[in-house]
Order: sequence, then structure tokens, then C-alpha cells
Amino acid sequence: MKFYSTRNKDITISAGQAMIRGLAEDGGLFVPDNLDVHIPEPDYKNVSYQDLAFAVMRPFLEDFTDEELQACIRLAYDDKYDTADIAPLRRLSDSWLLELWHGPTAAFKDLALTIMPHMLTTAYAKEGRDDTVAILTATSGDTGKAALAGFADVPNTAITVFFPEDGVSPVQKRQMQTSRGNNVSVIAVRGNFDDCQRMVKECTTDPEVRAAGKHVTISSANSINIGRLLPQMVYYYAAYAALVKTGAIHAGEEVSFAVPTGNFGDILAGYMARRSGLPIRHLLCASNENNVLTDFLHTGTYDARRPFHMTMSPSMDILISSNLERLLFFASGGNDAMVRSCMKSLWDTGAYTIPAELLTALQEIFLGYYAPEEACRREIANLYRQEQVLIDPHTAVAMHAMHEYRKLHSDVPCVVLSTASPFKFSRSVLACLDQPLPEDEFEAMRNLAALSGLKVPTGLAELETLPVRFREVIDRSEGKAVIMKRMEELSHD
Repeated sequence: MKFYSTRNKDITISAGQAMIRGLAEDGGLFVPDNLDVHIPEPDYKNVSYQDLAFAVMRPFLEDFTDEELQACIRLAYDDKYDTADIAPLRRLSDSWLLELWHGPTAAFKDLALTIMPHMLTTAYAKEGRDDTVAILTATSGDTGKAALAGFADVPNTAITVFFPEDGVSPVQKRQMQTSRGNNVSVIAVRGNFDDCQRMVKECTTDPEVRAAGKHVTISSANSINIGRLLPQMVYYYAAYAALVKTGAIHAGEEVSFAVPTGNFGDILAGYMARRSGLPIRHLLCASNENNVLTDFLHTGTYDARRPFHMTMSPSMDILISSNLERLLFFASGGNDAMVRSCMKSLWDTGAYTIPAELLTALQEIFLGYYAPEEACRREIANLYRQEQVLIDPHTAVAMHAMHEYRKLHSDVPCVVLSTASPFKFSRSVLACLDQPLPEDEFEAMRNLAALSGLKVPTGLAELETLPVRFREVIDRSEGKAVIMKRMEELSHD
């Protein structure tokens, strides 16, 4: 299987090369040349997460041997997770929660970023290269720490993470600033996530930046890298398998998924799973008050020219959703000219409109919802008071979408993707539960643990005593110079 650029189908490379490069030279995103692969139906009642990972990713990674892929899976999905299920499914009164935060950094990004470094280094070794893969990553919160943890001290790699100085939670910031590893760097940016993301994408394809690093290849750990998306397909299959195993559904019955959505990678993985044969009825695109995606799915016009809101679900405070570009390519049958035109319009004017027939096709699968802050607070409070289940603000956005969806589709089982531990946002959760708010984030964690009887995840509890290693803050305008300097530092003969 080959991988195209969304903006030029004449650019084709292997899966491994797509992971190493991250972004196509024309600024496009790499996509598989055949999304409609056949994944044989597993024995849902006996299949493990690791078995599913191999079955789902195998058709897309034809340049990997079975042994190589199995080794990557074995190294990723082990005791780094606090449950053997890796992504357990919890029954609620009216739906299910797919808990994706049992990995080392307590967020769903772990499911991709514990395996991606192994796949990247495997691809690197197969090419016999001696250059350094420089990972440039913008984060709205969770990707940063998961990527830093995944790539820490991985041979032949160096990772630099940029995050909005005031656009992540205190715990997310502390996670990144205390990161271990001799090959990691963390820099705060005065601006929002879109500023960070645009800076990284510009530099990734900038000839001057590329030339600054001798024997350095620039890549990314953002979901613009196809190596992030393929592993994310797996947990949709895992959720479905759990539903069959518990008797909630019979194999072949349709299920819907409610997905808290910012950069559109998590929900796009669900679309890819659906195209590969998983019986998914609807994908609920759940946005917070930065509801650019909801408006797009209702009108067909993507318009980022709007106020930017800072919410209690900061990982979704995004106005430019990169992975939507991949969806436009897939759903249009690979119309790279249309994608190219839309992306140019977005770059030049901040907006674009897709053809009416394409919008109609998308609306058959994707339903857009958004949750104001008050709705998020209500979801967190109600679920805890009624079922003693804690959720974080991002999950609350998806819970709101699920409840709106069930008003018209009560006959379709619905799984809500729970994307982060509530302890990453302890003060916000305590506020929603009308509890006293300590100023100290770690005291808030302890209070939330005492209230709920739950244990603070180890990776979060230890942050209080870890030394802060990274304090650098830059303006967005300084980004190119900073990245060029980093490339020069990584250069070698």
C-alpha cells in the first residue's frame, strides 16, 4: 500500500516513509491509497487489544513484516497501562464510556504515542539511514506530554514541543515542563494552539529550515502524521469487541460514537475504522464553544474567522482542525484538486466552502454538536451525582453530544470516548461539583481523590516533586529562528 499527499496524488511513498516525513513537501497530509481495506471480523469474545492492533494496522503497513509490527505492538501495549484491557469500556445507565486514559500520561494520545516511536524507528532502520529525525510538535495539551514520553531517549530522534503559554491546564504544562530525556525540548508560545500549529507546519515545509539541519529529517508527532492515526483506529474496534463480549450487541449491529473533537484526528480514526468495515452508524463530532466544526457540518462552510474561546476543555480550543483535510480527500473520492483549493482558500482568507453533494455525504455519517461551558458543568455534576462516575471536561463535551443525539436516536447504542483522566483537570471538576477550590493543583488532585475514593494516576501524582526543566517562552514571530537554531544544533556529519 502506498500513501498519497492530500494535495497531490502524484506524490506517493511507503507507510514508513510517510511516518518519517510526517508532512508532504506540498503541505498536504499523507493518506493511504486504499481506505476500503478488508479487516477480517475477529473473534470478538476472545480477542485481545494487541490482537486487534495487529489485525487493524496490518493492511496499511505492508512494508513492515509481521514480526516487526508485532514487536512494535508488544513494546507499546504492556504494563505502561494500568489495566490489561488497555482501553476498558464502562457501562453507564444510557451509554458506555470508552476510557482511553489508562496509559502513562493519563490521556488518549498514549494509545498512539506509545507505539508510534517504535514504528518510526523500525521504518528508519529499514531505510538504513544515519540522519536524526527531528520531531516538531504543536500541542493543545495532551499530545505534548504523550509525545515527549514516547520519544524520550529514542535513538536517532530529537523532539521539540511547542504549546500555548496560557492555553493548557496547569497539570498539562507541568507534565511537559518536567519531561525526562536527553533528546527533548519544550517551549511555550505567546498565542493559542492554532499559532503553534501553523508555526510548526510552516517550518516543516520551509526549505530554509530544512537546509539548516545537516543530516536532519523533520517530522511530526501531531496527528498530521499518519503514524498517529492508524493506532487510533484500534480502540474503536476494541470498544465494539467489548460490546459484543458483554452481550450488549450482536456482531454486525451498528454502534455510534461520541467524540470530543479539536484537531479532528480522533474522530477521523473512527471514520477510517468505519470505512474498513466496522459497523458504525454515526460519528458525533462534539465541540466546545470553539464550534467551528459544528458549524461546518451544518452549513458546509469552514470559517475560522471567529472569536477564540479559552474553555475548561483546553485541548479542544482549536479553530484550524488539520485532519479535516484528510476527510475531504477521503469523502470526495480522492479529489486532490478540490482539497488543494479549499486549503489555499483557508490559508488566504480563513474560510472555504465544500460542494453541496459532499456536505450531504458527510452528514450521513457525521453529526455536529457543541457544548457551552454550562452544559459541560452540568454533565460532570449529573454523572457523578447519579452514577458516581467522574469525567473530565473534554469527555463532558462528548457526553452532552450523546444526550442530544439520543433524543432522536435512542435505538442506537452509543459509546462516549473518554479522552483524559479527570485528575488532569482537578480544579475544573471540583468546581463543577460545587467543592472548595484550593489554589494548588496538587492539593486539588488530593481533594478529588478523597471525594471520589479514586487513586490519582501515578504519572500525575509524581509531578509535584519532579524538577521543572523547561521554562523558555517565545513569541510566534520567533518560531522560525528558534527552530532553525534547533536544526543546527542537531546537525552532524
